[in-house]
Formats: sequence, structure tokens, C-alpha cells
Amino acid sequence: MALTLRSFEPRHANAWDAFVASHPRGTFFHRAAWADVITTAFGHTNLYTLAERDGIIVGVLPLAQMKTRLFGNTLVSTPFCVYGGPLAAEPEVAIALADHAEALRARAGATAVEFRYRDEVDSDWLARSDLYVTFRKGIVFSDEANLKAIPRKQRAMVRKGMQNGLVSVADQDADTLHKVYAESVRNLGTPVFARRYFRILLAAFGDCADVVTVMDSGVPIASVMNFYFRDEVLPYYGGGTRAARQVAGNDFMYWEVLRRAAARGCRLFDFGRSKRGTGAFAFKHNWGFEPAPLPYHFSLAPGAAIPDYNPLNPKFRVFIAAWKRLPLPVANLIGPPIVRGLG
Repeated sequence: MALTLRSFEPRHANAWDAFVASHPRGTFFHRAAWADVITTAFGHTNLYTLAERDGIIVGVLPLAQMKTRLFGNTLVSTPFCVYGGPLAAEPEVAIALADHAEALRARAGATAVEFRYRDEVDSDWLARSDLYVTFRKGIVFSDEANLKAIPRKQRAMVRKGMQNGLVSVADQDADTLHKVYAESVRNLGTPVFARRYFRILLAAFGDCADVVTVMDSGVPIASVMNFYFRDEVLPYYGGGTRAARQVAGNDFMYWEVLRRAAARGCRLFDFGRSKRGTGAFAFKHNWGFEPAPLPYHFSLAPGAAIPDYNPLNPKFRVFIAAWKRLPLPVANLIGPPIVRGLG
């Protein structure tokens, strides 16, 4: 049967998601709803494409164009997500989708196409696997066994949170999450997303997403949005206030995510990606997770270089230091227009 590529339409969503769920390399970030999330929240152009044989989906390409004055023009699979790239039932389909993405790049005048693969794939594109890693580890039914699997020093921090009387709630409260998250990322020198983005995510994925918030005497001190896919939990957007550090709020929060996920049947904890040499990398490694390189692949326009918006880049040092000193209301106001180009 001839292979046909066509633009994604909302009517394809159920078949798209069924293909993703059945594919061994399918991830939460390949789900069809991201197309609308990215367009609605950030105004980026949706280039989602599916491949069919005789009306049956045999491949999907979640792709969007990110074009901003500050950060240029690139095509990414998938922006604002840690995993992506085409999924294909056979090598011929994978090649066709990659060629299609390159043709779209040339047509859009973009400098690069980025495929955020989670696993190694055969490709003649330029690969970069030295910046980001992911942390994934199995979990079991037993709270006692899961707690014992955490290395001793980090386990002591979890117990400290318990002894401090911290409690957690799981709900769909995007506003509380944003309040805590905004303070956390400002303290790190990073622009924050708009509150609206978190609301859009929960509206799109409410059946497989929640927010776990840690309370200290009724005051939210740490909060994280979690995604659920197959038997995996992915704590994704999260952070803690300065007060959380004093009572082990962040450690307790991730323990509560793990505990609650195990109770609902999850068997894998995906701690997400981190950059080498960062505090987040060390934190996850101290929890007993081993890093696995993320082999992101790029196709570049002639003369173009791989985009580098890594905050460890020395040229961003002054900006980050200044951002940390911004009043929180100011950071919350000017952050969203900037971060829309940092997907």
C-alpha cells in the first residue's frame, strides 16, 4: 500500500493516541492533545503530521514551529516536552517523516529541526547527547520497599519531612501550583510560565494529570504537576519555596508523588530530564536514579549551529543573576513572553 502523509486534524486524535499507546517508544509527550496545548498556550504553529497506509496510521510526527524574536526560528518535536521525535511502525515510515520535517524546515526558513528522542535510534542526523539526561526507575506496590530503595541520606530527608508534620493533597489546583512554582523558578533565575498554561494542561490532560501539593501548617510550600502514562508517573512542573528547604518539603513532595503513584498502579517513576552539572541532576542522582543520556537529533540549515539556550552557558550568567533579584510580581509579568521561546 502507498504511504500517505497528512496534516493532523482533531478527528484523528483517538487513532493517533491509540498508535502512540501501542508503540514501544511512545511517550506521554507524543499524545495528540499537545498540538492544541502548544498552539493555545504559546501561539506556535502546529505542524503535526501522521502517516497512513490504506487509512491506517503507521506513523506520527508531533512537530511545532517555534518562532520568536529573541530565540529565532526552529521546528521542535516536541516543544515544552522532554521527549518527542517521530514514531513509526517501520523504517520506511520513519525516513518519510524525517524527510517531511526537513522539507517543512526549509519551507519555513527555520534554522533547525530538533527530534527529542528518549532512546537511541538509527539516523544520519546530527546527534547531541552530552547536555541532557533522563532519570527513570522502577517502583513497587510496597511503601516500605520503595522507601528503603531511596539511599540513606535522602531517605533521612523524607523522614524529616514526615517528622515535621508535613501533609500532601492531590487535586487539580493549577493556581496554587503556579504560585509556588513561580517563586521557585524566580529563585533559580528562570522565567516562569503563565498561570494560564498550567490551567490549559490540566484541562487537556485532566484524566491523566494531577497536582500534588505539600502543606506545612496549612501553607503550601511545595507543589508539582504530574502526568500519568501507561504504568508510569512523570512529575513534571514542580518546585518549592524557600520555606520548603527548612523542613525537607521537596523531598517529602516527591516521596508523596511516588507513594500515591504506586498506590494507583504505577510501576515506573520518571524523574524527567536534567542538565549535567546542575543541582537538579545531583538531587535526582541522590535519590538513587541513574542518568541515561537523551539522544536529541538535529537537522540544520546550511551554516546553522545547534541551538544553545543552556542556562549554564556563560553568556546567560548576568541575566540569571539579575532575574533572581526581580520582585516576584515583575518576574511573573515579564517571564511568560520570554519563556514561550524557550520550549
